[in-house]
Amino acid sequence: MSKIIVFGSCYGTTQKYAEELAARSVIDVKSYKEIKNINDYQTIIYLGGLYAGGVEGMKRTLKPLTDIAGRNIIIATVGLADPNDQKNVETIRNKMKSQISPEIYAKAHIFHLRGGIDYSALSLVHKTMMKMVYNKAVRIPEEEKTAEIRAMIETYNTCVDFVDFKSLEPIVECLEEMT
Repeated sequence: MSKIIVFGSCYGTTQKYAEELAARSVIDVKSYKEIKNINDYQTIIYLGGLYAGGVEGMKRTLKPLTDIAGRNIIIATVGLADPNDQKNVETIRNKMKSQISPEIYAKAHIFHLRGGIDYSALSLVHKTMMKMVYNKAVRIPEEEKTAEIRAMIETYNTCVDFVDFKSLEPIVECLEEMT
């Protein structure tokens, strides 16, 4: 069995991280849409963009996984929320738990990376969704706004890029420890 980096990305930020990780680790990289049988791989590194509270493609990719005891699993999320904010991390991880089995969640090494957004590149559906989220967020009393909500309001309808390839270093170290 071999190693694979799998990514779920709608607008390319997660794909950038996946391709950089592939270059650093010399591991093949594929979109989750290209994976035929995830059980062919011993080490699975999944990078998924955060969209509407879920990790793009993660459930579809990891649900068919069997015999996880002998596998190495790394999951990295990519989103706008600051991964240094513990509340953001808790929110992301709670949503992850609804997408994967408790066994996979417990086995996985989980990381969180900061991505970006370009509103001009969003599909009509995503623009509409973000407009609704924004309109709801601005009505929240200031003392109740989380750091994630504030960041979304501040960056609404702009182009921001928080991609930092240095944040891949802990993932590379984790991979090295697995070999």
